[in-house]
Amino acid sequence: MSYADPPAVPARTPLEPRVRAIGLALALGGLMVVIDTTVTTVAVAAIVSGLDTSLPAAQWATTGYLLGLVAVIPLAGRLSARFGARRVYLTALLVFTLFSALTGLAWDVTSLAVFRVLQGLGGGLLNPVGQAIGLRAAPREARGRLMSLLVLPLVIGPVLGPLLAGWLIDTASWRWIFLLNVPLGLLATLVCARILPQDTPAGVGSPAGVGSSAGSGASDHTGSGDRPDPDRGPGRGDRTDRDGRLDRGGLVLLSGGAVTVVFGATLVDRPESAGFAVGLALIMAGLAMLGGFVWRARRIADPIVDLRLLRHRPVRAGAGVLICFAAAYFGSMAVLPLFVQGVKGDPASLVGVIGVPSAVAVGLVAQVATRLVDRFPARRIVLTGTALGTFGGAMLLATTATDAGYPWIMAATVLLSAGSGATLMPTMTVALRDLDHAETPRGTTLLALVVQLSNALAGAVTAVTLSILVTHVMPGADGGVPAMLALDEPSREALRPDLAAAVGATYLLPVILLAGSWLIAYRSLRPGDRDTRRTG
Repeated sequence: MSYADPPAVPARTPLEPRVRAIGLALALGGLMVVIDTTVTTVAVAAIVSGLDTSLPAAQWATTGYLLGLVAVIPLAGRLSARFGARRVYLTALLVFTLFSALTGLAWDVTSLAVFRVLQGLGGGLLNPVGQAIGLRAAPREARGRLMSLLVLPLVIGPVLGPLLAGWLIDTASWRWIFLLNVPLGLLATLVCARILPQDTPAGVGSPAGVGSSAGSGASDHTGSGDRPDPDRGPGRGDRTDRDGRLDRGGLVLLSGGAVTVVFGATLVDRPESAGFAVGLALIMAGLAMLGGFVWRARRIADPIVDLRLLRHRPVRAGAGVLICFAAAYFGSMAVLPLFVQGVKGDPASLVGVIGVPSAVAVGLVAQVATRLVDRFPARRIVLTGTALGTFGGAMLLATTATDAGYPWIMAATVLLSAGSGATLMPTMTVALRDLDHAETPRGTTLLALVVQLSNALAGAVTAVTLSILVTHVMPGADGGVPAMLALDEPSREALRPDLAAAVGATYLLPVILLAGSWLIAYRSLRPGDRDTRRTG
């Protein structure tokens, strides 16, 4: 097989005004989720102090939400088929908004975790259902440009979210970062109710679809999935053996396994504690449940998540890249705010200021990269993105561990964020764009699930790692991250070199994962494969 890149094929078909309006409406809904994610990472230190809890427990503000996503994402295709994609999307927006308000009113870390899980049940449907609505409204050759509209939240959210969160934390309370979602959620619901096309539910017996979009023209744009695919075998995309019954066993194994692993991880931050052995046992039990889910999904006719799509080369390669890169990028987001507030002793608002250049970088690069996927070989774009991300992550490890100063740290975050913009959405685009009409919602569900599950696990591991490293510097019953955040200025200055080394070392695992994403892209996104880039 030749590994020379095929000639570029210029994109010629502009987006129709109707498709552009749908993309912008979905971007507004996505903006709420992006802002929520970015503000939560800034608020972790304030939650530790405000609720008088440990870092792994406070991390449930993030991991609880991600686990809610994991629980509901497998149901996205089935719910959309039964009730219609538009109705499911609007309901998800309202659920997300309601539990955002309740999270802001949480009275302890337990209620915070519960409300965040319930909030995730709404947020988990927005991405796969929204992507499926958008992709099925656009022709295959314009799907990269449609995805460029769906990444608009990455331009606005990471800039606005941390700045606003830092200001609210310093001037009011961390609670307001969740209450912020209420007006934005209501606005997004009103706009999407007006713009998104009406669709007819396909019924319980058609879980694969997302409803048929009335007047959307989606049936004219089935992609390359209508052709025989040697990687999947004849007729695999039709899945005519489905009986419409919910795979309750698979749902219990998947959701229960994810929750058990993450909960167990929160108990192993202190090896000398009695909960350490319990935590390890829960982690092993959770991993066994997840292994059972994979075994079951590969053997039953109608699994809750269609792992058979991994036989499709772009989906398989894309999932591998996304698992590693997204886990490293999103799983480590809470580290820098804790460095700024715990090691440096600076206010939360400075976290937002430091994040502005990187937020602009990820938004602009994502806009350009997703458009280029329609015109240039995706392998070049994704390899460039993963290489930038790896270099930026390694630089962030070095600059934080040595306390090199904010200019160097900002440069590292810009490189890492630029790599994210050139990796995440382009990888999703190339993985999904050749799936046929029925496979598209199953593909968005699969990728969204593996990304969020890896994010939840990586976030828990990162929190535990950081807690262990900081506790080593500040031992004792009252040590660890809460003690670091409560240090007075003279004590902080005396411990700063050791604290910087401890917090910075937390980036080691993310750097390894980033390098792994580049290796997967290099070996799996092979130029010249029809699945990777169709020139006909």
